Formats: sequence, C-alpha cells, structure tokens
Amino acid sequence: MCVCRRGAVRLGMSKVTQVDFVPREMVSYSKETQTPTEAMTHTDQKADTPKELTEEEKLQVLHSEEFLSFFERGSRIVERALAEQVDVCFDYSGRDLEDKEGDLQAGAKLVLNRQFADERWTKNRVVTCLDWSPQYPELLVASYNNNEDAPHEPDGVALVWNMKYKKATPEYIFHCQSEVMSAGFAKFHPNLVVGGTYSGQIVLWDNRSNKRTPVQRTPLSAAAHTHPVYCVNVVGTQNANNLISISTDGKMCSWSLDMLSQPQDSLELVFKQSKAVAVTSMAFPLGDVNNFVVGSEDGSVYTACRHGSKAGITEVFEGHHGPVTGLSCHSAGGPVDFSHLFISSSFDWTVKLWSTKSTRPLYSFEDSCDYVYDAMWSPTHPALFACVDLAGRLDLWNLNNDTEVPTASVCVDGSPALNRVRWAHTGKEIATGDSEGQVQVYDVGEQICVPKADEWTRFVRTLAEINENRDEADELANV
Repeated sequence: MCVCRRGAVRLGMSKVTQVDFVPREMVSYSKETQTPTEAMTHTDQKADTPKELTEEEKLQVLHSEEFLSFFERGSRIVERALAEQVDVCFDYSGRDLEDKEGDLQAGAKLVLNRQFADERWTKNRVVTCLDWSPQYPELLVASYNNNEDAPHEPDGVALVWNMKYKKATPEYIFHCQSEVMSAGFAKFHPNLVVGGTYSGQIVLWDNRSNKRTPVQRTPLSAAAHTHPVYCVNVVGTQNANNLISISTDGKMCSWSLDMLSQPQDSLELVFKQSKAVAVTSMAFPLGDVNNFVVGSEDGSVYTACRHGSKAGITEVFEGHHGPVTGLSCHSAGGPVDFSHLFISSSFDWTVKLWSTKSTRPLYSFEDSCDYVYDAMWSPTHPALFACVDLAGRLDLWNLNNDTEVPTASVCVDGSPALNRVRWAHTGKEIATGDSEGQVQVYDVGEQICVPKADEWTRFVRTLAEINENRDEADELANV
C-alpha cells in the first residue's frame, strides 16, 4: 500500500502531475499521532489482560457441569473431524471399479462397511442385542455382557455407535452393575436407551446426562422382574406408548418411561394355567400393541395378548426341537398384508416360517450346519429375511427366488459366533453382533434389498406353493 505525500489528482485530466508516492512501511507515527482506533486497541489490550487462576479455581472450572458438558461435546466433534478420510480422487464415472474383481458396488451382494469394537469396553464381552435408532438412522446401540477378565469394570455395557463418521470410538458409553441382556432405543424418546439386565432390572440411560450410569431403574422386587430380561420393546404411538418387558420366569410388565418405580400392569404368561413360559424372545406384529409372539426355552412358540378376557397365552406353535433364539414378525408394508407371518430361529439348526392362522410351521429352512441364533424380516422387502448362526455365517433368504438355499451369504473373519442380526430401517444395511464383542455392518446390494413392483404378488404365489407342498407332504406321511 502507498501513501500520497503531496500534490493532487484532478478529475478529467489526462495524467497525474507532481505526485510522489512513499511506501507505507516507511511512514511512522509517534505516540501523539496515533489514530483513534489504534489508541483504543492499545487501551483494550491493557484492560483485557487475563487473570491468572489459582489451582483451586482451575479445579473448580474443570469439575463444573458447564465445562464437562462443553468438553464432552467439543471432544466428540474434534474426534469426528480427525477420523474423516475422504477420497478426493474418486472417479464417479466408474473407471476406478473396472479393475476390481467381483461385482460393481451397486451390484455387490454383501459388502462389509464398518466394524465396531473398543479395546476397553468390548474386549472379552459378547454382543447380546442390537437396535437402530428410529430418529437418527446412523446410530446403532449394542449391548454386552460382563468381561470376566476385568472384575473391576461394570458388568453391563451399552455402546452407541455412529455410522455417519469414520471415528472408531463409541458416540455414547453407558453401563450398569448387571449384565445387559437386551437393549433398544426408546421409540418416540430420541434421547433414551432402555436396557434389560440379567438381574431383572430395567434401566434407562439418557444421552443428555453427563453420567454413564442409568438415570432410572426398576426396583428388584416381586412386583417387577427378578429373572433375566431378554426382551424389551416400546410399543404404541407418540401420545400413548409403553415399555413392554418379559423375563425368563414368564412375567410380562408394562411400564411408563416417566416412572419406573413400579409397573403399570403385569401378566403371568402360563400355558394352560399351569406351565410357566421361560421366554427367550418376543415380537409384536406391525402396528399391533395388544397381540404378540414369544419364543421359549422348551422350543415352543406362543401367541399371546395383553388385554381383554383372553389376556395371556392364546396358542402354542410346536415345531422346534431346541430353545427358540430369535423371533421376527413380518414388517414390510405394501399392497398385500403379510402381518400374520413370522419366523423363528432355534438351536435345532433351523429357521421356521409360521402364520398365526395355523399352529404348524409353513416351512423349515435347514441350510445351516449349526445353532441359528437370530433371524429378522427385511423392513422393506416382503420376501426377504436374514439369519445368523454359531459358525459366523450371515444368510439372506429371498423366498421369491429360492427356498432351498440362501440368496446371499457371508462369513465373518475368524468365524466368531454371530448372536444378533438387525436390519437398518432403510433395508439397505444390516448389522450383526458376535461372541467376541464385535459389531459388523454390511451394505446389501440393491438387486437384493430393493423390492421390484411385483414382489408382493409373487410372494402370494410363493406362499401358495409352500402351502400346497406342505399339504402334499402331510398326505404322503399319512398313507
């Protein structure tokens, strides 16, 4: 920048006369000739000299609620930013994919997207449950049992993992004194995570709290659960919802999330007024808050209802020869209602297809060579479901294509037992949890997960064929 020393510029003249320019750096001002702005800045600098805090004052700031909240949020944001790895050279024309073996990304059947584990919180623990957030589809909660090699660590852990960012640490860490056997995001309450524990307590964590321990918990008393709780589920609507929990002694409780001091009502699930049902899994049909299905340790599946003159067990479905490990009601909405269908997995190496209209299984899927630990219908495709087994295998079955062999399969490295499987709400991703504390998230190829327009009518025909084949097999067996 230059400063004019003498002379003038006359507008309209063809050239400037008698003008000398001096570089700015050669111009100096004395203290008396400082501009008002510079003088003000000089005064402010003197007045704003920070005060040195004492050690006691520093500790007070570090332990204040305001600072802890700021630090936790700030460190989470910085951690996300540091973990991002963006390929600025990515070629959207697809040329980068031509040299790669196998299918293109859109056509690949199952591609590992993320794997979540934590050295402190998941090592030597087993994943006991998985659930995707209904409000934030990138969030996935996983619950874990105890780590026998770390007796001083909490027995129960629930971690919230984030698919949106590349960071390898959990978004939230929750724990409690008892092993967490079931966990889920509280539908209609985006800040709350519910856990069912081995001791029988129901615990409630809140991500708005700076504490990792539960903000609410149920009492350990005869009025509530005293046996392990493998099933928790929030059912209802935004304005009228309840937390439903069932323990292995067959006791079902209904809770208000505003008050966990005592259940709003409870129900003993007994078969023929004598046999208590040791419940291992539970599922509600799409949009239903009264009728539900439970699986038991004795291998039977039961339908039941919460209210009315027939509250309790209504029907028994016999077909499995080992404990039922997982249940899932059909949940893909479309032009045809398939809400009467459900699937069950078992230690007997099978997954069975059922309808509430018949107490005999419609079909038995017997491709697995080990315990099948969990199964779940796709939330978007009417004929698609997933299952996982002890050998570390994830299978996807499209019944419109084949009922004898899976449409797609993948084995987790090291073949750990896969205990849980959960579809994301979009139906385009699927998560599994294993016996070594790891969570895997796979992208599902579009040709599998995206239903064609005729999938519902095709599934009607598939079910008709399955029923015909079952009837023919029954006739031959009776000859």
